[in-house]
Amino acid sequence: MPEKKTSILLVEDEENLQEALKLNLELESYEVTSVYDGAEALKAVQQEHFDLMILDVMLPELDGISVCENIRLQNNDIPILMLSAKNSSADRVLGLKKGADDYLTKPFNLEELLLRVSKLLEKSRRSSTKQPLAQVYIFGKNQVDFKASECITKDGEKIMLTKKEMMLLKLLIENKNEVVTREKILQAVWGYNVYPTTRTIDNFVLNFRKYFEEDSRNPKYFHSVRGVGYKFTE
Repeated sequence: MPEKKTSILLVEDEENLQEALKLNLELESYEVTSVYDGAEALKAVQQEHFDLMILDVMLPELDGISVCENIRLQNNDIPILMLSAKNSSADRVLGLKKGADDYLTKPFNLEELLLRVSKLLEKSRRSSTKQPLAQVYIFGKNQVDFKASECITKDGEKIMLTKKEMMLLKLLIENKNEVVTREKILQAVWGYNVYPTTRTIDNFVLNFRKYFEEDSRNPKYFHSVRGVGYKFTE
């Protein structure tokens, strides 16, 4: 039986660009479905599984930011590469906040787009093969019981964790040895309507160091990666 091709949903209303991207993606052996507006994009995602979406921001009917937000509110974790003629950092941050995995400004180099597509697909494949966390996770002298929302610290003290602490801890441990971006943390832990400051997340990480690190000033497990996000290492 032939191997199933990787499927991509291409959402772009500029006809010439749509055709050029479709042709080049197909030359890379991807199976491409094209739609021209935001409403059609949402319909396509509900009807069919795609491995990746390339999504233009400026679309008729429903703009790309709204499409992205809608998809994430449905808990659909399809990787999304957003394309935009807007190149300010504020536009980029908004796209990432609303759930895009990557953001590319027009005009772009075709090779760069193909490389980003490849990297997003590879990252998605890696995360889908990750083993689910056990109910009780042990690292060093620490023990976390995800079901009971409690942990035993390095000093042997049993403490209850808040729901947000537990969600953040689980997210970091699930992505062990990888940097989890601030945007991903906001989406997974705080949802889409509330955006705490970076300091809020920092305070959570400081609490984790207090509970679990032998030396909180030289952390072994919980690291802040300046300007990017946070990482759990073991």
